[in-house]
Amino acid sequence: MHIRKLYLYLIFFMSFVPFLLSSCSQKAQTTTEAGGEIPLEQVGQAQGQGQGIHGQGQGEIKEGVINEEGIRVPGEGSNIMEGRTSAPFQPIYFDFDSYVIRPDMMERMEYNARVMQEHPDIKVEIQGNCDERGTNEYNLALGEKRAKAARDYLINMGISPDRISIVSLGEEKPLDPGHNEEAWAKNRRDDFVIYR
Repeated sequence: MHIRKLYLYLIFFMSFVPFLLSSCSQKAQTTTEAGGEIPLEQVGQAQGQGQGIHGQGQGEIKEGVINEEGIRVPGEGSNIMEGRTSAPFQPIYFDFDSYVIRPDMMERMEYNARVMQEHPDIKVEIQGNCDERGTNEYNLALGEKRAKAARDYLINMGISPDRISIVSLGEEKPLDPGHNEEAWAKNRRDDFVIYR
């Protein structure tokens, strides 16, 4: 009986080794394709050449500022990657009524973690956003869960919790004021705003 159990464990283990090895090599290629290591000094240079992550132009890294509504936004003259996200960070998007980071957003999270690892002077505020569906209270809670999910991911990637703050904007600050799925999809996101 003991030998049979050991044999089953061995078969189970051996069946997953090829899977684990192949998934690791694919993950490394994907991460490299996400933009590799880009020093902050080169981000400004890339803008003039129309280059950047995935071919998008980016500007000089500047600290976010608090606007008149009390929301941290990229500083004056900063390039915005998408939404209210400071370049070179990338925002992440969520499915409806979910705070689980989607598989297609993992590459962005890995890239954001790499930027923070390479530049320990940067701090980031993660802003959780929602679409207009649901009550204000529900969406504020969901936005907070979305921001916490991204914060926890960065912490698991080795980023100090002292360098990350979170805030929920709920449905209060939509990027797209439309009332359709395309607008809602843009509004279900986490923005990453730099501060020092």
